[in-house]
Amino acid sequence: MSDGAKSTGWCLVTGGARRLGAAIVRTLHGRGLNVFIHCHGSRAEADALASELLAQRPGSVQVLQADLAAPGAAEAMAADLLARGLSLRLLVNNASRFYATPLGTVTGEAWKDLMGSNVRGAFFLSQALLPLLRGGAIVNLLDIHARRPMPAYPVYSMAKAALEMMTKSLALELAPDIRVNGVAPGAILWPEGDSSEAGQAQVLARIPMARTGQAEDIASSVCFLGLDAHYVTGQVLAVDGGRSLNI
Repeated sequence: MSDGAKSTGWCLVTGGARRLGAAIVRTLHGRGLNVFIHCHGSRAEADALASELLAQRPGSVQVLQADLAAPGAAEAMAADLLARGLSLRLLVNNASRFYATPLGTVTGEAWKDLMGSNVRGAFFLSQALLPLLRGGAIVNLLDIHARRPMPAYPVYSMAKAALEMMTKSLALELAPDIRVNGVAPGAILWPEGDSSEAGQAQVLARIPMARTGQAEDIASSVCFLGLDAHYVTGQVLAVDGGRSLNI
């Protein structure tokens, strides 16, 4: 989807140490961007990824660690970046926590954790980084379940729905200086700990493309919206093999 043209400057990928985040980091780095890899509990993985990419291009990667769900953490990380005197071509809000919260079991802590990691941190980080993003873009990682709720995951689904509205609201507020878009993955990587072959087969049966996607499908979509789609803002691109047609 990306035109493959080389880019320059810095970008920030939250939750960039593992899984989809790591694929996004590698793809943006391959496009020529320098990358801040944010992590929370995956510091070892973030450092290993940084070492891999620094071997390819010295000075091109730095690791930042913070729990963006915690009050004040996003603003503190932004202040660190502001003090460096850099600009950002792209902010990718990918950090997220994901777990079931069946109705009747939801606690205040689970609510704060899921809302904080999926939308609160992304909003306050975006707001605090606005001085660095002029002329750049923001891409938020959503979920097809932002529009069609996932059974037993009401709080997560609501958090992603809020992130979708944040995407559209910021696109309106920040135009024309900063473009804001979203990518909504479908079945790309199975959730960690999900070893139910029957459940996976049930999901696959409802995907018109009859297979899961690849992490690179998400990464290339982020690159397209973040770097190449200069006249696109306020949009959410579903990368789901048609899964949202059958929810």
